[in-house]
Amino acid sequence: MYRAVALKAVERDISFDDEPALLGLARESRIQLEPTMGGNRVLLDGRDITARIREADVTEGASRVSVHPKVREWMVEHQREMGIKGGVVMEGRDIGTKVFPDADVKIFLDADPAVREQRRLEQLKAKGVPAVSAQTMVAELRERDRRDRNRPTSPLEPAPDATILDSTALSEDQVLRAIDALVNQKLAK
Repeated sequence: MYRAVALKAVERDISFDDEPALLGLARESRIQLEPTMGGNRVLLDGRDITARIREADVTEGASRVSVHPKVREWMVEHQREMGIKGGVVMEGRDIGTKVFPDADVKIFLDADPAVREQRRLEQLKAKGVPAVSAQTMVAELRERDRRDRNRPTSPLEPAPDATILDSTALSEDQVLRAIDALVNQKLAK
C-alpha cells in the first residue's frame, strides 16, 4: 500500500517529504489487493501496478512515504479494514507491532544484512539489471533499512511475542516450511 502511494507520488511529481500532499494522495486512492496463485495482484485506482511497485524508485519512495505519521495512520486504518474478518496473511514492516498487535501468528523474518544484500544482487542479476545499478540498489536497501529501523513512528522491530525467523542460512523452501510449521503449530492449539 505504501508502494502504491509512492508510485502515485512519482507519477504526479509530489515530494516524498510533503506529508499533506501524500496524505491527500492516499485518501483519493483506491488500493486493492487481489489474491492470485502467484501472489497478490496490486491495483491502484483499477490499474494493475504489481510489477511497477517493485522497481527501485518506488521501493525507495515507499520507505520515505512511510515515515509520515498521518500517512501511517491512514494506512493502518485501511490495513485493519482489510483484515477485519480474519483469515488473512499480511506482511509488512509494522504489521505485527502496530497494525495487528493481536494477530494469532507473528513472524519477524530476518537475515544477516550481507546475506540480504547478496540475495538482492542475485535477484537483480537474474532480471538483467546492470552491476552498477544493482550496487546502487543494494545501497538503497541498506539506507531503507536504516531509515525504517530509526523512524520515530512505528519503527521496524519485532513484536514482543513474534517468532524471529533468521533466514540467513535457509533456502526459500526452508523458510516456507518453517513458516508453515509455525502456523500449523498455532492452529493445533
